[in-house]
Amino acid sequence: MTSPAISQLQLLLLEDDPAVGRTAAYALEREGFRVDHVLLVQHARERLGPVPHRHAAAILDIGLPDGSGLELCRELRQASSLPIIMLTARGEEIDRVLGLELGADDYLTKPFSPRELCARVRSLLRRSAMPPSLAAAALLEHDEPGCRIRVGEVWLKLTRREYGLLCVLLRRPGQVWSREALLDLVWGADTDSTDRTVDTHIKTLRAKLREVLSERELIVTHRGMGYSIDLPR
Repeated sequence: MTSPAISQLQLLLLEDDPAVGRTAAYALEREGFRVDHVLLVQHARERLGPVPHRHAAAILDIGLPDGSGLELCRELRQASSLPIIMLTARGEEIDRVLGLELGADDYLTKPFSPRELCARVRSLLRRSAMPPSLAAAALLEHDEPGCRIRVGEVWLKLTRREYGLLCVLLRRPGQVWSREALLDLVWGADTDSTDRTVDTHIKTLRAKLREVLSERELIVTHRGMGYSIDLPR
């Protein structure tokens, strides 16, 4: 049964392929959401307004006839904390990375399962409803312009790959990231590196975290699945 709270939530769906848009909208509406489906970036801007408040989240395709969902993502993130999911074409690793760097909260690769889209939306809305953790804020600080991360009172001395891994894990604390996804986002789709490469870098990253936070293990291994980061709530 759909939650009464969910039934009141409206989502913006920016997708110019009518078949994909209809399928996604139908699946989301069956889950109890109201879907505002538009085909063009300009229409999305008009529906959202200067300060988005009518919509609970935005689902943005990247390649549109009149622009890019990436540009709209950047504009939205400058004005609000509206949860954003990007829809990307298979193999377009640079679009996924750029979308996350511009402030998107999640991405889904086409062709996608409508069921997975609904699950991602529900998960994103749950996370966005959580109040910020004072403990986590005191524990960690990410200085993005300076490409550095502080744990406690210590700025970590990280390699480029270690920094990239920690950045990805910190985007969504608690989410399990597969080794394949971490390779894709940190090393790139064309890398010759393997799952063992991820494991090795996670090991060195853990060692550096333990040096400054010996009483708590932040990075969690999920056997057969991947890794997540566990922050205090």
